[in-house]
Amino acid sequence: MAFLHIKNVVLRGVAACIPARVEENTDLAHMTAPDIEKLVATTGIERRHIVNTGTCTSDLCLKAAEQLINELKWDTKEIEALIFVSQTPDYILPATSCLLQDRLGLPADCISLDISLGCSGFVYGLSTLASYMQTGMIKKALLLAGDTSSLTCSKKDKSTYPLFGDAGTVTALEFSEGADGFKFHLGCDGSGSNAIIINDGGYRNPFNSESLTTSDIAEGISRSKLHLALDGMDVFSFGISMAPETVNALLRRFNIDKEKIDFFYFHQANKMMNERIRKKLLLPEHKVPLSLRQFGNTSSASIPLTMVTQTAKALSSGENEVLACGFGVGLSWGTVCFTAKYLTIPELIYYD
Repeated sequence: MAFLHIKNVVLRGVAACIPARVEENTDLAHMTAPDIEKLVATTGIERRHIVNTGTCTSDLCLKAAEQLINELKWDTKEIEALIFVSQTPDYILPATSCLLQDRLGLPADCISLDISLGCSGFVYGLSTLASYMQTGMIKKALLLAGDTSSLTCSKKDKSTYPLFGDAGTVTALEFSEGADGFKFHLGCDGSGSNAIIINDGGYRNPFNSESLTTSDIAEGISRSKLHLALDGMDVFSFGISMAPETVNALLRRFNIDKEKIDFFYFHQANKMMNERIRKKLLLPEHKVPLSLRQFGNTSSASIPLTMVTQTAKALSSGENEVLACGFGVGLSWGTVCFTAKYLTIPELIYYD
């Protein structure tokens, strides 16, 4: 089991940026009123923020990063590492992190790295960046996490399109000698990789003329092989079993008192799944914030977006014990526990 305890690093701030454009699930023309009513009741998703054509995940992350750097009063010349976590990069190559280093005006000797992960990506990115920093050789760094998953979904697929929204986030980390840092539990089970997949367009199944062909998979589900395919039952079963398991594993390994955790941030998959997870762990509702209703499933951005939109006041005005758990595409999972002290959290940013 992959457990890590990375010391001497603290989280200084979090920011999030979403597209200004809103899509209401009640307005989806290809779905019937009963289907929409059932969808909203089970997923808890009423609306999502969707990018316009030409806007990338990096654009959202850039806006968030610029605002957070400004409010932290950081000198960009002192930022020595940048990690970009996303499965919707600007290009196949070069790495989007290299583009962001330049756009943010960071020094040329700044470490720049892309991580291709979705729902668990924020926790994985946090563990990677903190690992770089724990010796003190790197003092300040940024984790940019986000996705524009709406671009990967068929508008004629009721199993995916109404679920996913777009968002970009940034998290600022700083070296702090003696800090207890972050405790992690990470893992994956690639045997379930087909549960969430885009089949064509990579190098295993390169783009071809048939990739564009739309097929009727089931009632209300039509998509091509360039669209996201999601096996809802497999993903649901994975989520409600693995999320409680990884949380409990972390609590046991590091002898953490669950009652002393102020906030539990789970990947925002859907309301039914998240409620099952909460009840399995016997957690009170007020400790488990949700952002699904307004934003949907925002993949790697969902945990920091929830922190910014649901608990900014508490996180910025005091000291809180925090646990975050991401789980999904891969299939992969990651859980982290840390202390958040007087975080800098700008107001939610809208991208026109």
